[in-house]
Amino acid sequence: MGIPLPPATQWGIVKEMAEVIRPAFEELIRQAAQGEVLYNDDTAMKILALARASPRSVEVDEEASDPRLRTGQFTSGIVSTRQGQQIALFFTGRRHAGENLAQVLARRTAGLTAPIQMCDALSRNLPKLPRKLEIIVGYCLAHSRRRFVNVVPSFPEECRYVLETLGEVYGYDAQAQEQGLSPEERLRFHQEHSEPVMERLRAWLRAQFEEKRVEPNSGLGTAITYLLKHWTRLTLFLRQPGAPLDNNICERALKKAIRHRKNSLFYKTENGAGVGDLFMSLIHTSELNGANPFDYLTELQKHSAEMTKNPAAWMPWNYHETLQHASTNADSA
Repeated sequence: MGIPLPPATQWGIVKEMAEVIRPAFEELIRQAAQGEVLYNDDTAMKILALARASPRSVEVDEEASDPRLRTGQFTSGIVSTRQGQQIALFFTGRRHAGENLAQVLARRTAGLTAPIQMCDALSRNLPKLPRKLEIIVGYCLAHSRRRFVNVVPSFPEECRYVLETLGEVYGYDAQAQEQGLSPEERLRFHQEHSEPVMERLRAWLRAQFEEKRVEPNSGLGTAITYLLKHWTRLTLFLRQPGAPLDNNICERALKKAIRHRKNSLFYKTENGAGVGDLFMSLIHTSELNGANPFDYLTELQKHSAEMTKNPAAWMPWNYHETLQHASTNADSA
């Protein structure tokens, strides 16, 4: 707003505000856990306090099962869609995206149908869940597509065929969205139009190896291998109502964290990272739901007492209705 403030003063204000509005963040997590589709991924991040405290007396590994024994630090992004609302959550630390997703899903209400998880094929994106909680996993088709984009200069004709074929499928998905089809109608639409296209693509991919047209260890060969290996989860949209084609919504959300990393380079402490995650989650969720983040955060502060009592009424998609209802009651009184 053009008011010069020392960084320490800015931090003090932000830290104090974070505690006031934390109930809204906790409610976001609770509602995200009830989502129909959950997208997740992570990106590298640095917390200075964690970097300095890395264990030296034991062998450390970025993929260690115990997060305390990892050297890697990440910001996980999780986007949950439910009843037309989209919720973005960010968690920074040594945990991978799958571990953070597991902690969110621990708040899921018992008895709900299994949610869909959309991610890329990295094992660290998959949560380890109790047997009573099931998820339906789909892999990102755009992630597979990028493998072909990367080798276009070396294999222009082959890649062109794959990319045009996938483009046809994305075109059908856009048509389904434009027509406002229900998840079941969209599934039937894809089965009618996209499934024959994908089956032709799979036959072509197999022929490249069977007829020895492509060296398996080449750039094109590894792209084909990835697509064939993960075919079932990459084509979940042909069998499961509501299954998305890709994880792009989460990758767009992670650009918020990447922009912060480029601008500020790091967080100083775990507490600072937690405050950053809280604000980033509330701000981006506001953007996803068409709310003004500045106005939303302002109203959360002005009505902190009411929000603490009933945070579900103070979400980015319904806080205007709550304010109008309060105003109407005040006028009536």
